Amino acid sequence: MDTPFTFFNTLGRKTQVFEPLRAGKVGFYGCGPTVYNYAHIGNLRAYVLHDILVRSLRRYGYEVNHVMNITDVGHLSGDNDDGEDKMVKSAEERGKAVLEIAQTYTDAFFADTDRLNILRPTVVCKATDHVPDMIALIRRIEENGFTYLAGGNLYFDTSKDPGYGAIALLRPDDDRTRARTDADGHKRNPRDFVLWFTKSKFENQALVWDSPWGRGYPGWHIECSAMGMRYLGEQFDIHAGGIDHIPVHHTNEIAQSEAATGKSPCVRYWLHNEFLVMDKEKMSKSSGDFLTLQKLVDSGYHPLDYRYFLLGGHYRSQLQFSWNGLDGARNARRSLMDKLSALNAKADPSGKDSEGADGKYRKAFDAAILDDLNTPRALAEIWGLLRDASIPARVALEAAFEMDEVLGLGLRDSLGSEGKPNGGLSKEEEDEIGAVIAERALAKKARDFAKADALRQGLKERGIILEDGPGGTTWRSVGRQL
Repeated sequence: MDTPFTFFNTLGRKTQVFEPLRAGKVGFYGCGPTVYNYAHIGNLRAYVLHDILVRSLRRYGYEVNHVMNITDVGHLSGDNDDGEDKMVKSAEERGKAVLEIAQTYTDAFFADTDRLNILRPTVVCKATDHVPDMIALIRRIEENGFTYLAGGNLYFDTSKDPGYGAIALLRPDDDRTRARTDADGHKRNPRDFVLWFTKSKFENQALVWDSPWGRGYPGWHIECSAMGMRYLGEQFDIHAGGIDHIPVHHTNEIAQSEAATGKSPCVRYWLHNEFLVMDKEKMSKSSGDFLTLQKLVDSGYHPLDYRYFLLGGHYRSQLQFSWNGLDGARNARRSLMDKLSALNAKADPSGKDSEGADGKYRKAFDAAILDDLNTPRALAEIWGLLRDASIPARVALEAAFEMDEVLGLGLRDSLGSEGKPNGGLSKEEEDEIGAVIAERALAKKARDFAKADALRQGLKERGIILEDGPGGTTWRSVGRQL
């Protein structure tokens, strides 16, 4: 590739040219969900970033191994090794087993990412399936002299790591570390963290394993290090997550990984997305008042309206959510599809194209994406392309479809199967679709959302995409989804 990617690397706080460890191949770890509740739309911003990153790298020729964890044990309600286990708390509140809760919300998470047109990771790994990997990694850290036992728990001794906290620019008197001794009096240093919990804490923990330090469960931070190394090696290219992970979780990941292997840096490039904010506060589940993707759908929006909304802001900038803003994204996405339909109607498949007519837009689009995934600029270029009357319709369409391989807005699908109205379906098939839509409307009215989602998914598998709007539900055919 003539022009390389540049990313803003949180480690060092500067924009850097991307150079993978192995030519043409990228190892990427994206922090996954803790599956104790539904993902809120702020959570989903991170996964749209991960998707844009993967799509972009693949678009420009890289082979990407994308690994994502599912945290189904060990994540406490406070990131500082304090509070209750999120999974256990959710299970108790709902009167279900922990792993049952985990599976329910894992399924819900992937239903949301599918609706947002987010590609599935190459590897999805559950924490509970990798406890032996975590124990083995902790043993390596212990053998290298970075641990101590206190009160029954095994701690990482941050005083042994002179580079601790570099990614977060931590200082010894940083306010972000002071509360961490108040929560756990066994710590020698406020920055120390638990690698393995035993009976000294949460004696009735639902999920426990035998270990060299006693029967217990792993700390949250060790999970990502162990699974990242399992699937990507002791050093890999890119790690991404929300900015809230920087001061504690990612700081501790780096410390324990490098303590175990002696290799630095364990990750070459760290990408972090900013918060989605409402009324100048980040959206969080702890408040009990958060928006899910389903709530947006129930309010008449298509999931891709929300994706378009997110693409309109750079991932490193805080994004203010508002219903007016989402209305604007919905209108823009519909206008984009209308423009494509108009071009498709006048495209001449047998006509002679003007060679290179779309070149300046392709070049500008590529420059935007290669410049730290600048999706607002990329969207502007696709609009410029489609509005340029000097470019033949067929050329503009194909260029737009290629750009959408990165943006993921489903633009090719929006035209329907082979550009025919409703995909060329028969009257009987259209009537059948109408009946399913009516049945789904009754299910939603009865608040049987599982049935409504199943009906939607059944149509999707047949290539029928539903869009809910203020005027009701409409549909379009995109051909059978394989």
